[in-house]
Order: sequence, then C-alpha cells, then structure tokens
Amino acid sequence: MKNSLKLIGIDTSSVACSVAISDGENVFERHIEQPRKHTQLLIPMVNEVLKESKLALTDLDAVVLGNGPGSFIGMRIAASVSQGLAHGAGLDVIPVSSLSAVAAEALDASEENYIAVAQDAHMNEVYLGLYVRDKFNKPKSLVNEYLQEQGIIEFFASQNQNFLTAGQGWKSYPELARSNSKWICGQSHILYPRATWLLALADISAAIKPQNIQPAYLRQKVAELPSNK
Repeated sequence: MKNSLKLIGIDTSSVACSVAISDGENVFERHIEQPRKHTQLLIPMVNEVLKESKLALTDLDAVVLGNGPGSFIGMRIAASVSQGLAHGAGLDVIPVSSLSAVAAEALDASEENYIAVAQDAHMNEVYLGLYVRDKFNKPKSLVNEYLQEQGIIEFFASQNQNFLTAGQGWKSYPELARSNSKWICGQSHILYPRATWLLALADISAAIKPQNIQPAYLRQKVAELPSNK
C-alpha cells in the first residue's frame, strides 16, 4: 500500500507519538510509545523526519492528521500541531481515522478480511471501528466508528463473519473479547496507529483547510482548537 504524494503524517491519539514523511517513494518515520510525553516529543520528531527526508514543509502536498478517535488531549496536540504546520506552509490537511490506520497495518500482516479495532476510551468503553478489506487492500468502514460499552457487540451478532481484532482496547478490556469470542478469529499484535499507515490511507480529495479540522472526539466533551488567523 503506497501513496505517491509528498506528505507528512502525525498521530498522537494513543500512547504512541508517531510522525512519518513521504517523498513520494520513501517513507521516513519516528514512532515512540511513551505516555504523556507527546508535547515534548512531537516537534523534535517532525524536525527529524524533515531533515532525514531532505524535504521542507513547502515541498509537501498536504499534512495528514490522525484524527482519532482516541485520547482527548492527544488528539488536540496532533490537531494543533498539524494546523500550525499547514498554516505556515500554505498546505491543506487530510484527516484520516486513527482506528483505520491500525486496521490497515493489521490487515497488511494478515490474510483475514474483517477486522475490529478497539482503543481504550476509559469508563469501561472502547472506541470501536469495524472494517472489511476492499479491492485495494485498504480497510473500508462497515459502520461509523462509535463508543462501545462492555458486552455483546450487536454488529457482530448481526453478521455471519469472523473478525480479527486489533488495538489496545481488547487488552484493556479482555471481558469484551470474551463476550464476543464466537465472532473473533484471532488477535493482531498491532495496538497503536503508526503515521506510516496514515500516509498510505491519505486521499487528497478529502483535504480540508487547516481551520476546518474537527477531531473525532465521539464523546461530548469537546473544545475548540485555537485559531491561527
């Protein structure tokens, strides 16, 4: 799965701080799993991949944002930095679901076609994304991503399919996997979104102006991003 555009991708929706840049041929990535360090790590990581790729922000086609759902604070960090980089370089932003990035990497490493990605949303809930592999080997959403409580996943019960699972949420809440075990065919080792896979999924036709970024909070606790006017 490859994207010929020149892009930089950022995701801090989980405990992982992930940045990747593509020159249209090669991808340069920094990925560190270190909770509560995103504000210290992110800008130096951006500078590192820019230096390694020998690209300037103004050489790029767009900024790719891991748009959640995930950590409220983490999503705001990625959104604010993406917004600032895009404004400064005159670029648009391509939002990509952080759950779909996990799905893409897990499907790439598997022969399964159906996948359920869960990330810990705390309060006994997970952010859940359900996908099927499309003809381009990319994850296609079966339903809108949503907050799932513990217990039976109703979509599983309505389908005659077995799902691979991926994401930290299944480890945080093992009872969720037990409750739905008859629809689960295996568990991927992929836990967190990597920026490399944001780049692979980025669609330039989905690009928006940086001031229009709207992270996928899913919960009602939201706040406006600062304006860079």
